[in-house]
Order: sequence, then structure tokens, then C-alpha cells
Amino acid sequence: MPNTRFIPEPAYTHGQAVRTAILYCNLGTPDAPTTGAVRRYLAEFLGDRRVVEIPRLLWLLILHGIILRVRPAKSAAKYASIWTPEGSPLKVWTEKQASLLQGWLATQGHDVLVRYAMTYGSTSITSQLDALKAQGVARVLVLTAYPQYSATTTASVFDAVYRWASATRLIPELRFVNRYHDDPFYIDALARNVCKHWQENGQADQLVMSFHGLPQRNLQLGDPYHCECHKTARLLAEQLGLRKDQYKVTFQSRLGRAQWLQPYTEPTLVAMAKAGVARVDVVCPGFPSDCLETLEEIGMEAREAFLHAGGKEFRYVPCLNDQHEWISALCAIAQRHMGGWDTAAGPDSTAREQSRARALEIGASQ
Repeated sequence: MPNTRFIPEPAYTHGQAVRTAILYCNLGTPDAPTTGAVRRYLAEFLGDRRVVEIPRLLWLLILHGIILRVRPAKSAAKYASIWTPEGSPLKVWTEKQASLLQGWLATQGHDVLVRYAMTYGSTSITSQLDALKAQGVARVLVLTAYPQYSATTTASVFDAVYRWASATRLIPELRFVNRYHDDPFYIDALARNVCKHWQENGQADQLVMSFHGLPQRNLQLGDPYHCECHKTARLLAEQLGLRKDQYKVTFQSRLGRAQWLQPYTEPTLVAMAKAGVARVDVVCPGFPSDCLETLEEIGMEAREAFLHAGGKEFRYVPCLNDQHEWISALCAIAQRHMGGWDTAAGPDSTAREQSRARALEIGASQ
């Protein structure tokens, strides 16, 4: 009897065209700034074993008994404050980055499909991989929107890809980009973004580099995220020509009462204001796309806390979003990881693949 464990697929056709794709993955977002939509999103996100590593039964009791009863309404109001006519900023920017990356690669002579996907929520990784297979894709580069590797984010993307592959009969050739926290093109894009901000607004007394936080326990268990954030910050500061006393590295978005990576962003900003720092610029190097954590948590909440504590001027440096230096950096990273794959554009690309395969077959028979 046939194995029904695998998703049915069309019969294999010998000599079919070999296509290459990039799956550009981000975290995800609610479908709407409503309590119900946020509850569904948070249930999936916070229900991931990668995201919260405490005893499963205890966490599910806390999640469904407390958090999902209280947090969705508060979070929905925050999402509503940054929602755009096109939808969630995270989704808007991620989709645009994927589209621009495909166009940028085409100018470099690469015939590559680029699609975006979310680990949680709609436009799932599974649905996009299914769609790519239906378009004849046989090679997929999984590129995440996480410059710094963490088991809570990067590995969750890989888990979703592996789950899909475990139910797929003909699995495409897969490659994964684990990190690019110290990639020269990424650092250059960050530096140019900050410099552009300074040219338009002047340079503040301090530059605060705020990264998303993690429980301190994750660092002790071997997660490299903390180290990679600090390396990104150091390289960015060096390219900007900053002394150590001109910038600070902080961590935001703490959840729960456990100790997280420190120093925390908002308390640091409050302390700076009380110590007499009048003007600060805040940039979030780990977020390629503006989202709730940057626009609301930093641009609104942290701003209010700093000014209320006596600070005079708070300026948020927008994320890389659709800046051409960032798309160029993504292009360079993608090209490096696609090395050896024939992605040349043009009507003869399929014929070239088939000719190469025939040559290998002839060589093997001799």
C-alpha cells in the first residue's frame, strides 16, 4: 500500500526544469489589530517550545490561564497605534524586502524566485514552500530576517522547514543562512542608515543600540545571541567612529519576571536622562524591519520614559526597511550562500542545467 504519510505530489518528470528560490523568513504578526487576532497569534508564538523553555505543562497553564486572557487586549491597542492602511508594518516591510531582493538579484543576472514567509501567523513557511514546489523549485535558500542567531528565532524557522520536509516526498535541496551579524555589507548598511539620520538631524549626545532581549538562562544554555549582538554593536560603532563612552548596548522586550539579558533599554534611558544626558538617538540593529517593538516600544514608550525623566530630545533611527544599502546587503549574502547553484537568467538556463547533468552522466560511465 502507498505511504499516506507524505503529501501527494504530481508524478516526477525526468528532465524537468530546475528552479531556485529564496525563502525570506520573519517572525510574524497578527492579521489585524484586534483582541481575537492577537490572541491567535500569541497562542502560536508563545506556544512554541523554542520561544519559552520552561516545563511544558506549567507554561501551558500560565499561557492559557493568564497570559492569553490578559495580554491580547493590551497588545491589540499597541498594534492599533502603529497599524498602516496596508497592514502590519512588519509584514509590509518584509514583503517589500523580498520583492526588492528578487529584482536586485535579477539585475545581477540571477533567475531566482524570492518569497517571504512568517514563522507564526499567516503566509506561513509551509504554505510558501508548497507554492514554491508547485512552481518547480528544486533548490531553496532559507534566509531569515535575524542577523544574530538565536534558538528562539532562527532555529524556529528551521524547525518549520524541517517539519514541512518530514511530510514531503521529493524534498528540494535546502540551504540555510544561520547568521550575518558581522557581515560587512550588513554593518555598512547599518552605518549608512545612522549617518543619514545624523546628516538630517544632527548627532545626539549618546547612541543607544537596542536589541531584542532573551532570558539570561538562554545564554547560559549556549545560545550565541548575546555575543553576536555585542559584536554587531562593536563593528557598527567602529564604522561610525564612536568611542566606547559614546554608545550603549541594551536589550528590550522583556517578558515575565525572570532575569533577561541586561542592561534593559527603558531603565537605561531613564537613568541616562536623570544623569543629565539631554539628547539620545536609539537604533535597533537586530530588526531589519520596523515593527511593534521598534515603532511602539521604542518610538513611543521609551521616548515617553526618557522625556519624562528629564531628557530633552529623543530620536528613533528607523530600521533598514527598504533602503537600497540593505537590499544590496541581502543580495550579497544570498549570492554567497547560493554559490555553486546555476541561477543564471535567460532562456538557455534550463538547457545548460540539462547539458551539465548529461556531461556528468557520460563522465561517470567512462
